[in-house]
Amino acid sequence: MSVVTAATVVCRYDDLLPERGVAALLGGRQIALFRTYGGEVFALGNQDPFSGANVLARGIVGSRGEVPTVASPMFKQVFDLRTGACLDDPAVAVAAYAVEVVDGQVLVSLGEDLEARGGGQVAGAGRVDDLVGGVGGAVRGGSDEG
Repeated sequence: MSVVTAATVVCRYDDLLPERGVAALLGGRQIALFRTYGGEVFALGNQDPFSGANVLARGIVGSRGEVPTVASPMFKQVFDLRTGACLDDPAVAVAAYAVEVVDGQVLVSLGEDLEARGGGQVAGAGRVDDLVGGVGGAVRGGSDEG
C-alpha cells in the first residue's frame, strides 16, 4: 500500500460533471470527488459513517443555504462538502481533503485532512496509476513516486 502525502492527480477537471460525485482510490483510501454548478471541486472520505458503506460519491449534491452539500444515498444524512461535517448530527463528520485544480487537472492531498491542515495549500503533484471508471464510476490513483 502506498502512502500519499503530496497532492496526487486524480482526473481531469472536465471529467467531473457538475452536481455529480465520483469515487477514487488514493493511497488505499476511498475518496469522493464532487464538482458544483459553481465550478468548485471538493473531496471527502467516501464512507458513510452511519451505514459504513462507501457510497458518498453516489450521494445527492445540493446546498443548505450557502453551504454546498452531499446527502448520503443510504439514510440521507447531509454533509458539508467544505468541511465534511454532518449537518444533521454535529457530532459526526467525514474527512475533507484539500483539492486544487492545476492546468485542468484535479489534485487531492491525503497527507492531512482539511481540519488538521488549517485550510493550507496543496503542494507537489503526483500521478494517476490507473483510471478505473470514469464519471459515475471510480478512479484509482497511486503514490506520487514514479
